[in-house]
Amino acid sequence: MIRNDQELAVTRERVARLERLLDELRKTARPEEWAALSSGYRLEIERMQGVVLDYLVQSAPAGPKQITTA
Repeated sequence: MIRNDQELAVTRERVARLERLLDELRKTARPEEWAALSSGYRLEIERMQGVVLDYLVQSAPAGPKQITTA
């Protein structure tokens, strides 16, 4: 569960890192191993993307700053 914007940034970086790793593995993995090899990475990426979306839709927006006049 993401609790703040810093954790959001960390989770997004983890997703990006796993995507890069999966991309590199795709270049070297044997075709007959690919489904088994990639499935765990895919599940973890999808799980983390869900956590990101949950945080984004559950967090109330800060809203525009109001300017007060004297």
